This record gives sequence, structure tokens and C-alpha cells, in this order.
Amino acid sequence: MIPSKEEWRSALDSKQGIKVQETLSKATVAICGLGGLGSNVALMLARAGVKKLILADFDRVDITNLHRQHYKPEQIGEAKAEALVKNLKEYAPYVEYESHVERITADNIIEIAKEADVICEAFDKPEAKAELVNAVLEKMPEKFLTAASGMAGFESANLIKTKKISGKFYLCGDFSSDVNDGIGLISSRVMVCAAHEANAIIRILCNKFEA
Repeated sequence: MIPSKEEWRSALDSKQGIKVQETLSKATVAICGLGGLGSNVALMLARAGVKKLILADFDRVDITNLHRQHYKPEQIGEAKAEALVKNLKEYAPYVEYESHVERITADNIIEIAKEADVICEAFDKPEAKAELVNAVLEKMPEKFLTAASGMAGFESANLIKTKKISGKFYLCGDFSSDVNDGIGLISSRVMVCAAHEANAIIRILCNKFEA
């Protein structure tokens, strides 16, 4: 039996604090890219009780995604943006979800993320990361932005950090490792970086900014 919305909110209030929960329950976050980073950031924010998640990715679930992304074997072939909503509703049924099965570019990010308080960059390819970050910083300077750089390989999870780059831009990762160097993506380390992004977003929403 699924708890009522009131019971769900009471449980979050008791664990996260009434003031924090009041803030999160009014927040909207746009997550661009729903792979190892984005799908796990989405899960953490949904469980934290944000009001709405805008989820965008043009890709489909592949068997190689399953070891680190929040999808199920039976969802192989499904659009990630649609499959993820199904999964998140199992964990957080009272969050609002908006899915976009399309490639995010400098041209469409303004329309897709216009409601967002925070935009989360969670792409795999450096070129896509740079395009999104530059577009948000240039065209949407009023928005907070989190992004990731460096989470590949087996190095210590302690190397992954959150760094304030500019006024409203925060970067998470070890800032050096790259899957293109042939060191692979290990689920535990990717999820550490995802947790950093989710935590940075929650801190931004609650006005607990990094120095």
C-alpha cells in the first residue's frame, strides 16, 4: 500500500527538517542527460522530495547502461526520459515529472529549462557538456548550474569534490579522469559524483552555498 501524500511529506519533514522540506517541495530541477550521472541525480532528488523534475535525454536504454544507470533489463530499447519517469514514480510518486525525448542544445535549453531553479548538466561527451554550460552561462545567467568533470576509473572516491567555478556555477568531479583514456566507468565512482551533484543542488536550493 502506497502511503498518502500527507504521510509521505510528514516522513520527509521528520528526516530532513520542516524548513528544508518546505524549500525542496517548491523547487524545480532540470536534469540534462539521464545516464550514470543524471539518472542517479534524479533518483536522489526525487527521494528528497523536490516539487518537479524536468528530465531530458534523446538516448535509449542499452545493456551497457545497466551497471551504473537507474534502469531495468526489461527497459532495454526504451527512451531513457520515459523509462526513468516510470522508475522514479515507484520511489517518489508525488513528485511531478516532465520528460523530453530530445537532444539538448544551445537552441532548445531555454525553453526546456525555463521553469527550473537549478539546471544539472549530466552528459557523457565533453562537446555536449561545453555547449550546455556555455549556453546556460550566456543565455540564462539567472539560473544556477551544476556540471560534472572527471569520474572515470578506480581512483579514490575522495578525489571527487564540489567546486564553485563562478557565482552560480558549480562543478563536481576529480577534474581530470576521462573515460576516453581507456579507464572505464565504474558504477560506484560515477554514483559518488552523482551524489555530489545532487548534494550541491540541494545545498543551492537551501541557500547553503560553497565558498
